[in-house]
Amino acid sequence: MQYSILLEDSDGISYFEDRVADLPLVNFVPPAAPLNMSDPLAATGFVFLTLPAGWKGIRHRSPNRQIAAILSGRFRVEAGSGEIRDFTAGDLFWMEDTTGAGHISSAEGDVPATMVITQLA
Repeated sequence: MQYSILLEDSDGISYFEDRVADLPLVNFVPPAAPLNMSDPLAATGFVFLTLPAGWKGIRHRSPNRQIAAILSGRFRVEAGSGEIRDFTAGDLFWMEDTTGAGHISSAEGDVPATMVITQLA
């Protein structure tokens, strides 16, 4: 499973990195057959979020370490490095830029960008 993560360098500038989640075979729901699953991550919250069509934010830090699963629409993020990425339904976006200069996010197109966000411990 692939995802994009937004990290910060030593100067507090956010940048993207692509990663692949490690999914070893696990006996998660015996007696059912094993399945591929990552190690659990501790979470503190889970929210539903909708950005209205055309919404554009200003530069900000992520309020928490968090992972967004995009459900619909097009969610655009501009990292402090200047790189821009669009995320659409089925994409995972992990945010770790909680202390530096931050990023800019927006809902592109004529439909809202909807997502679920898991806030990490």
